[in-house]
Amino acid sequence: MMLTTAAVIFVFVNLVHLLALWKKDNGIMDGAWGLGFICVTLVTLWMADGLDMRRLLLGTLVLVWGLRLALHILIRNAGRAGEDFRYRNWRETWGRWFYVRSYFQIYMLQGFFMFIVAAPILFVNARRGGPLGLLDGIGAAVWLTGFLFEAVGDFQLLRFMKDPANKGRVMRYGVWRYTRHPNYFGEATLWWGCFLLALNVPGGWWALISPLVIDWLLLYVSGIPMLEAKYKDRPEYQDYQRTTSAFFPWFPRKP
Repeated sequence: MMLTTAAVIFVFVNLVHLLALWKKDNGIMDGAWGLGFICVTLVTLWMADGLDMRRLLLGTLVLVWGLRLALHILIRNAGRAGEDFRYRNWRETWGRWFYVRSYFQIYMLQGFFMFIVAAPILFVNARRGGPLGLLDGIGAAVWLTGFLFEAVGDFQLLRFMKDPANKGRVMRYGVWRYTRHPNYFGEATLWWGCFLLALNVPGGWWALISPLVIDWLLLYVSGIPMLEAKYKDRPEYQDYQRTTSAFFPWFPRKP
């Protein structure tokens, strides 16, 4: 199942790469991220030795998350001129090596991380566990908490950005009042929920690599550091940083 999953991801990211070349927009990979996990879920469910409640539960959670994320990014990017600032900067700085580096550094690398993060899906669909229990309920509750933070945060930010009166301002209302990155916190949290669902299958503890990798990426690599570097010279954002938690939701500090 792992080799088949790796092959599916390889084909998927290459198809996305071809579409991005045609559209001249590597930001397409952002929208494809959630769809890739849906492909992994459907393929591994098809290969599984039947369905059980845990597989159906985890598959439903991944399907809901992946479709919502893809739809949100599609709506967010509608009418946008050019690529996201990250990909645009890389296009300008990589020069003649842009196409080679983008293939490996954007598509192949994200495909690799997609395979790692999908570990709970692979273990649950490859191995049968016992009936649903308390740990599965806790996992579903953790997933729901993360999903709500991500979905509400994305919705509030999208509505804020669509208002011309907010151009150049910093979003610090709603869930953004308690964490500078509610969507990243939500993304990390829901994968911890998926990991808890995998704990009831033999060897499922190996799926711990999934939330750990997501946390590392969001906290130290392509999430918070890259996004906050864009706003580091803006006084309003500097004030936001002083008063608001970067990741875990908490009450704002006094200026």
